[in-house]
Amino acid sequence: NTISNLIMILPPIGGALQTYSDGLEFRYVCSFLGLAAVGVGSWCFHMTLLYEMQLLDELPMIYSTCVFVYCLYECFKEEGSINLVSMALLLVFSVSVTMVYLKWKEPVFHQVMYGALVACLVLRSIFIVTWVNPWLKPLCYTSLGVFLLGFLLWNIDNIFCDTLRASRQHLPAGVAVVTQFHAWWHILTGLGSYLHILLSLQIRSIYLKRRARVKFLGGVWPTLHIEPQRK
Repeated sequence: NTISNLIMILPPIGGALQTYSDGLEFRYVCSFLGLAAVGVGSWCFHMTLLYEMQLLDELPMIYSTCVFVYCLYECFKEEGSINLVSMALLLVFSVSVTMVYLKWKEPVFHQVMYGALVACLVLRSIFIVTWVNPWLKPLCYTSLGVFLLGFLLWNIDNIFCDTLRASRQHLPAGVAVVTQFHAWWHILTGLGSYLHILLSLQIRSIYLKRRARVKFLGGVWPTLHIEPQRK
């Protein structure tokens, strides 16, 4: 459950460096770094199981998703434009959730607030690939599908935790490790979130008329390279 967070740390850092090099708006760099922050927080929490580290895991989920929301809802604006109203609303939302969660230590509250942000992302993504950029449907639905599969496995692990733990005592080590569904939750949500950022980058590059080239690191891991804007 600790080392499975690497997928949320190393690839996003690489993505942030590539996006900065490509010269796209800083908010997209922040998207990658936000995902990396979630991975670091989750690593620290699962390594220590301290309440303070739990906050370092859960609160960045809210903050980073707010950045995702801003990027996706502001993708059809002129380059360099900033929507101060949207930024202020998301900032107020983040601060409010933080203050309430620090006082009312109820995980369901955090989950509902996070779920509301994810719902905004899902609706916006489906709208864009349905009515604006339909050729991006495969990337959109892959990112959503991977994320939802991780969410499903997380719930299975929560509900059948005792049964899964007992079953591992009778399985070979190589097979038992595959039943660590909470680790799969980290892996799949990390991958799904990473793919969502690539989707957001694709949408933005298309609007700005900048060609995006997909490359596969090691022939497996997808990366996106945005060519310089033509004069």
